Amino acid sequence: MLLERIYDEDLAQASYFIGCQAKNEAVVVDARRDIGEYLDLARHHGMKIVAVTETHIHADYLSGTRELAAATDAEVYLSGEGDDEWQYGFEGRRLHDGDVISVGNITIRARHTPGHTPEHLVFEITDGAFSSDPGYVLSGDFVFAGELGRPDLLDEAADGVDSRYAGAKQLFDSLKNVFLPMEDHVMVYPGHGAGSACGKSLGALPATTVGYERANAWWSSFLKADDEAGFIEQLLEGQPDAHAYFGRMKRQNKNGPAILGQLPALKELPAGQVATAVETDELIVADTRSHDEVHAGTALGALNIPQEKPASFGAWVYDPEREARPLVLLAADQAEAHRLRNHLIRVGIDRYAGYITSLDGLPVVTPATIPAAELATSETDVLLDVRNATEYAEGHIPGAHNLSAGKVLWHLDKLPQDATVISYCQSGKRNSVAASALRRKGYRVLELEGSYNGWLEHQNR
Repeated sequence: MLLERIYDEDLAQASYFIGCQAKNEAVVVDARRDIGEYLDLARHHGMKIVAVTETHIHADYLSGTRELAAATDAEVYLSGEGDDEWQYGFEGRRLHDGDVISVGNITIRARHTPGHTPEHLVFEITDGAFSSDPGYVLSGDFVFAGELGRPDLLDEAADGVDSRYAGAKQLFDSLKNVFLPMEDHVMVYPGHGAGSACGKSLGALPATTVGYERANAWWSSFLKADDEAGFIEQLLEGQPDAHAYFGRMKRQNKNGPAILGQLPALKELPAGQVATAVETDELIVADTRSHDEVHAGTALGALNIPQEKPASFGAWVYDPEREARPLVLLAADQAEAHRLRNHLIRVGIDRYAGYITSLDGLPVVTPATIPAAELATSETDVLLDVRNATEYAEGHIPGAHNLSAGKVLWHLDKLPQDATVISYCQSGKRNSVAASALRRKGYRVLELEGSYNGWLEHQNR
């Protein structure tokens, strides 16, 4: 048996390629939308992808299940569990608890584990050439290394009403009835790692075991004591902010993401053409540099989408359901432009005019900033903290209002249009991203130099 983990550092997301070397057949679980790496793996190992499936209706990225199936003619398998409201709206063989996908000598058994979402499945994997018992489980967003999937996303991102309590109870039952009965040696491969907003404090380990989690995870003592109430209270406390784009991902993944097919090569655009389009607001430059470089000068109306995590940051500031203007990517060359696009299509940002390699010849503006020393005497309408609610609760500048960077674009009603906004995050990176979106919407924004760290340093002088 072959088991390959394909990990996206941008979204802290893992997908899996499982192959039978006897039959040269493979299944892919929780594929992302840029499918080149799965096709490359299949070619490298001389395998045919015959099945694609996913653990649940994802909220943090756009599923590549339909994309990969269309490219390989593989059969689609989808959860048929859960309530009527959260059933998939596109074709695929429905899986229920105990159903099996067979790939050569490998048996992949679906187990219904509601809690994070009502339809959630995990997959127990048995390598029939080696054993008759499961040795591995792909746990999706159910069990992570040291943590559990959050049960409040339907409330936070999909207009649920107090579904978090029912979800937390379901998680307790799923642990008790599905996870804990597994053998200690069973390897657990989760769907996310550290940095994901799908849980509270995810570990960075790529895998764990049932026995290790049983012995060490925070939730194990509550299960041993059969303390459901204590478990629910601990689980729900301190969950991170859910980014506003999660709602769009849930809807699109439920109904079926658009299939892109073979993407055309991005072309480098002449500076004059881009300059004219920027001045007439016919396209948007994605300035992919760091916030320090952006503060030295950026294109008029540009969105700051740092290239280290373009999918994460891009989804905060560009909503394809409300924005028709295409992006022009600032990239070193065509290869980098294609890499950036591959990341951005993971969150459904699909419209591109091309790329540029510099801002030369474009109308350039310098984002306004304010030193920490001038904050106390400044005249401002709104002091905006764009960090997560948990960070804000641990300490913030007096008088600051909290609205996380991943929600700003969707909650402009909380910011008077004619207001002067002074904004900050922890160090400046997230603030630059959020401020660029606010400026495109016509707000006068002053970014606090050094952000919260800079303010703390000034206070301690």
